Order: sequence, then C-alpha cells, then structure tokens
Amino acid sequence: MRASEQDDRTEVTCCIVGGGPAGMVLGLLLARAGVDVTVLEKHGDFLRDFRGDTIHPSTLRLLDDLGMAEAFLRLPHQEVGRLGVTTDDGTFVLADFATLPGRFPFLTFMPQWDFLDFLADQAAGLPRFGLRMDAEAVGLIREGGAVRGVRYRTADGEHEIRAQLTVAADGRHSRLRADAGLRPREFGAPMDVLWFRLPRLPDGSGPSFGGAGRLTSGRLLVLIDRGEYWQSAYLVPKGGFHAVRERGLPAFRAELARLLPGMGAAVEELTGWDDVRVLDVRVDRLTRWHLPGLLLIGDAAHAMSPIGGVGINLAVQDAVAAARLLAPPLLDGRLTSHHLGRVRRRRLLPTVVTQLVQRQIQRRFLTRVLSGDRPVGTPRLLRVLQAHPALQALPARLIGIGIRPERIPR
Repeated sequence: MRASEQDDRTEVTCCIVGGGPAGMVLGLLLARAGVDVTVLEKHGDFLRDFRGDTIHPSTLRLLDDLGMAEAFLRLPHQEVGRLGVTTDDGTFVLADFATLPGRFPFLTFMPQWDFLDFLADQAAGLPRFGLRMDAEAVGLIREGGAVRGVRYRTADGEHEIRAQLTVAADGRHSRLRADAGLRPREFGAPMDVLWFRLPRLPDGSGPSFGGAGRLTSGRLLVLIDRGEYWQSAYLVPKGGFHAVRERGLPAFRAELARLLPGMGAAVEELTGWDDVRVLDVRVDRLTRWHLPGLLLIGDAAHAMSPIGGVGINLAVQDAVAAARLLAPPLLDGRLTSHHLGRVRRRRLLPTVVTQLVQRQIQRRFLTRVLSGDRPVGTPRLLRVLQAHPALQALPARLIGIGIRPERIPR
C-alpha cells in the first residue's frame, strides 16, 4: 500500500472524486502547490476496461515541465511517429507527428493503469496529497446552498470528507453530476466499439497493413501495438453488438480474419464473448461545469468520442487549467463561484472545437462506413494528405497538441 493510501483526514481543502487522468493530475498539481488534497478512487486498483491508452505530445510536455518525462518514458511503451489508415486502395498517412516541434514528436501508447500508477507514485511523496482506494463516492454534502464535501463508502461503512472544493472527475457516468442535478447536452454517436485483445504469436505474424486502422465497406478496425498483444477496437453501429452476437462467434472471427490477412491464428484465440467488451460511445457536454463548492472536469463535464484518442489529453488539460486557476484562491481561502467559472471559460473552446470535428467525422464518414450499403472507397481527405505530405502536419497538430494547450504552473 502506498503511503498516500493511508490518508484518513476528514477535512481537506480539496476533495477529488475519481482517480482517472484528470483526477490524478489535478491532485498532484494542487498538492505540489501546497493545497491539502485527497483523491477518492472507488476501485482497489487502476486496472480497468476501456481506459484510453494514448499519451499525446501535449501530455508529455506537461510531464517534462514537472521533470517526470524521462522517468515516464522508461516505462514499457510504444512510440508512434505517424498514424495511417489502410483502405482497399492502399495505406494512407493521416498524421505525421515528426512535424511537431519539441522533444516529443510522437504518440505514446501505454496502458492507462501504468500511467495512473506512475502518477500515484509521483504524488505519494507530496505531504499534501492523499489517495484512498476502494472509496466510492455516494453523494454530495450540502450546507448553506453550497457543496461542502462528499459521502463515500468503503469496506467498513460510510464516511464523510469535508472540503472547501469538491471536484467531480468521476467519468462520463458521473454519480456526483447526477446528484448535483446537472444534465449534459447529448450530441449522439453512430457507433459503439468492441474492445478485445489479439495475441502476438511466436511466429511474429502481425497486421498486413501499415497503418493503425483498416477500413473497408461497412467495417473499421483499429489496432494498437501493445508489445505482447494487439489491443483491438472494432466499430459497430450504435447498439449493434446484439446483432454481432446473434450471428455467432465463428462469424465474428471470420470477419476479423478477412480484415487481418495472416492473423487467422491470433483471431482464433478469441474463444468466447467474455473476451469482448462493449464501449458505449457518447459525445456530450455540460453547459455549466460548476455549482458553489463543486467543479466538474474531464469526462464528467464533456464525454469525447474515441476518434483521435484525445479524451485523456483533454482531461489532463482540464486538470492543469483548474490547478493554475484555483490553487491561489484555495490557498488564500477565498475561492468563489467566479473562480470555478473561469475553468469552464478557459477550456470551453478546445472542448467545443474537438467535439465539432469528431461529430463531423461521425456524421460525414463513419455513418456511411457503418451503414455498409455501398462501397465507401478511400476518403478524399486521405488522398489529399497523401498527395501533399506537408498537410499531414495539420491533423498531427490537432491530435497531438490540440487547441489551447496548457502548461504546468510554476
């Protein structure tokens, strides 16, 4: 058990609910600034399905600001300099990260539980930081028209922790958001994602296509190189997993084998539906991210599509902005709703622009692909990027750095 997990304070300056990227980064930064902070994580570890695995250059820059980048990159990971898509017409480069300035012209693929363990280990040495695992928030504490902390449940019963500020970083199904009566605006998504692993076999067989994605009429499959296995994401129409199951596992394996020539033996390792998980894709955002004493960030404030793998990095950017804007008033004991509103105003533009791009891709491209009623062909954008390689810097910038990147407060 980490020393920080022994934290048993009943009153802190800031209580963060959710030990994902947003919660852990915010906790680390606030504690580093001298704010008493406790993070509540409802699970006993960080091992979770559907954890995003992409650490972008913007996040690596933040770790570098903290002097942690070198230690982070010593952990097992894969570095990807270009993203591509293979269609029936060949392989096309979508984004070339070598065009980005700075020390980190690549995407880093690492299981999110390793990233979170790393953050927890780094934060454990900070005297103002506390982490409680197996602590599930069950409701807000309200007094005088403001949120004053949370009630949470552990193996030995229900407890309370009071705080000047409570931060909900508890994901797209946020319990605190529901308890606060805040409802996000739903934008919809045409797809769900089937999430599974394909082993890397001793014969070294791998995908026959050179990019991260395989696109053909009615089918889109994305593979992430995990070293020992391929993390696989197979897109289906919204609610379409039931139809996939109805056709049977042999039919599903046959479809994967068609998309992955030479990997039939790996596909046969899928022996049951328990090997396949379903990610319910959502795109939504709150119009209001705070109430007196309460702030929502990350997926609790805005659920992102998996397109571009930018969800983790937007959540981290939210956390950095919140730490920079809120640490001074928290330390001075003068935090107001005005300060909380500044976080949303700071992060609204990148949230809106990113979701707008994702929604356009969903509407103009993925809906057609998943309908499967006619040949899709190679999207014109991919052909333009291939013909003019200099343009590959634009999606690389949007994916790798994003809109309005944040830097660590010093």
